[in-house]
Amino acid sequence: MSTLDPELLDRLRALKPELRARFGVSAIAVFGSRARGEHGAGSDLDLLLDFERTPSFFALNDLDDFLVSELGVRVDLVPRTCLHPGIKDVVLAEARAV
Repeated sequence: MSTLDPELLDRLRALKPELRARFGVSAIAVFGSRARGEHGAGSDLDLLLDFERTPSFFALNDLDDFLVSELGVRVDLVPRTCLHPGIKDVVLAEARAV
């Protein structure tokens, strides 16, 4: 079972309307060490994202900057459409919707 930080989840949930309006994010899921409860103090936050429209490189960079500023942790943004087939099943199995 996942041991996601409730405060971090609450902050992500609160940001969802702005993420949709500003960046076209339609769904967010946490995966990786934070979803597994194995993260350390310096761990980043791995986010699997769905978008209403394909984001540009610059939009992804702006989204990254925004999330780091709002959440206070490094983020790794992975659009669902960019998941590598070699890790797709693992990522989807451990992903926890926000």
